[in-house]
Amino acid sequence: MQEFEPFLTLEGFAHQALWQSGKPIWAALLVLKEYLRQNNPCRIEIDIPSGVFLQNASMISIGEGSVIEPSVLIQGPCIIGKHCVIRHGAYIRGDVVMGDYCHIGHSTEVKGSILLNHAAATHFVYLGDSILGNRTNLGAGVKCANLRLDREEVSIVIEGKRVLTGLRKFGAVVGDHVQIGCNSVLNPGTLIGRNSFSYAMMNIGGYVPPGSQISEKGIHTLQKNMLEKLLCGLMPIENK
Repeated sequence: MQEFEPFLTLEGFAHQALWQSGKPIWAALLVLKEYLRQNNPCRIEIDIPSGVFLQNASMISIGEGSVIEPSVLIQGPCIIGKHCVIRHGAYIRGDVVMGDYCHIGHSTEVKGSILLNHAAATHFVYLGDSILGNRTNLGAGVKCANLRLDREEVSIVIEGKRVLTGLRKFGAVVGDHVQIGCNSVLNPGTLIGRNSFSYAMMNIGGYVPPGSQISEKGIHTLQKNMLEKLLCGLMPIENK
């Protein structure tokens, strides 16, 4: 699926069927509810500790080796992969597909979203109607805004042309190996190419090419040494 390579590598992800060749990257969100209806094994393979709240438990899947801390609320339908960690006070608000080794931090809310393997939405994050790539990390306090103030359909400008997404609620597509700095805001319909880096407290929107550095000075191509540091820094993300 070469058309997705500026953003995602689907190899090794158990839910590749969410994407279809010839469709835009965000089209997976359009079929997410139906995919969960047809492909959810509805099997919990761990012991649920006291203090975890499951709503629509018959529509929840949790893979082996995952850790769910007390005071987590999980609403079905959702699929949580193997060896994931859901920290205290997190809210999984339904219609979520999560790969393996994902991390959801304290007081983070996730709804209507797809997380590929090793994706992390750490602490105090809002992740709505969005897609996170492999080994992507959203820093503390990052918000993926998913609704325009005028409530109209979200559109994206690509190569100078405005494209309608078919989605009234659409947060962001954040590609593989991207780091978003703390307390940044991703506006509705943001597309961030893989191997990109954002400083803290950025207001990000539109299309960000792969290999970009986002700062108060604008969007620039990451230098090779910075890219190498970025990729190395993301490798031990499961230990955070």
